Amino acid sequence: MRYSLKQLAVFDAVADTGSVSLAADKLALTQSATSMSLAQLEKMLGRPLFERQGKQMALTHWGMWLRPKAKRLLQDAQQIEMGFYEQHLLSGNVKLGASQTPAEHLVPDLISIIDNSFPELRILLNVKSTDSVIQGVLDYKYDLGIIEGRCDDNRIEQEVWCRDHLTVVAAAHHPFAKHKTVSLAQLEQARWVLREHGSGTRKIFDSSIHHLIEDLDVWREYEHVPVIRSMVANGQYLTCLPYLDVERFIDSGQLVALNVPDLNMERTLSFIWRADMVENPLIECIKREGLRMMKGKPTVL
Repeated sequence: MRYSLKQLAVFDAVADTGSVSLAADKLALTQSATSMSLAQLEKMLGRPLFERQGKQMALTHWGMWLRPKAKRLLQDAQQIEMGFYEQHLLSGNVKLGASQTPAEHLVPDLISIIDNSFPELRILLNVKSTDSVIQGVLDYKYDLGIIEGRCDDNRIEQEVWCRDHLTVVAAAHHPFAKHKTVSLAQLEQARWVLREHGSGTRKIFDSSIHHLIEDLDVWREYEHVPVIRSMVANGQYLTCLPYLDVERFIDSGQLVALNVPDLNMERTLSFIWRADMVENPLIECIKREGLRMMKGKPTVL
């Protein structure tokens, strides 16, 4: 075997950062030592692993082929080292990308469970839209993702964590708030404030309503749920948000859930990971504890 684990670690760090200098900082190496290790690896393998684009390093197709295999070897080496040093086998960092609803309402409890049961396992959380989480998993920015709705990319594996549903809401002073039911024609007349395109919430809403209403008056689009809630509570808008995001405001009387019999917006919240990723005990632990956490709770939140 002509290549070393150090060379693979350098390759992986350059792939992660897109930069030799940033990889050197990440590995606590000099830039010259990092460049030399990468050059030696490419020479031994007889293939270019990166295309140099100025200061940026982009993976070639050979680099893309090597990357999941290198990660597998590095993860196995880490487990061996921890075992011989008698450390807790479930220790290390997991980069988790989560969309807004699970990040706000479910992930904090999951992190608390992990902290109590596996104190050496660290979850590094990043909150993004569903599309950004999927892309982050594909780009190796996240080891594990939690998204709203489905992902149909065959490079991604998916496991349902739980289910929730979206609801159409208005302010208590909105004319529709006094109606027992609200028709599609009334929804078409309303002014809407919605989540941005790319969010899981918006995807579910659009797919549920696009074949029922031809022209919806979308007045504003925002990334942050609190902005949308506040605008709806204080104005003459409608919105559609996960029930988890509006439950407290409905209970307090600030918002009213509208009964729209023609709309059914149940959806899934799911774990996702790269299909070519080697089995990782840290990720399996997080998924297992997440599923255990939801046992005994309603199927639809």
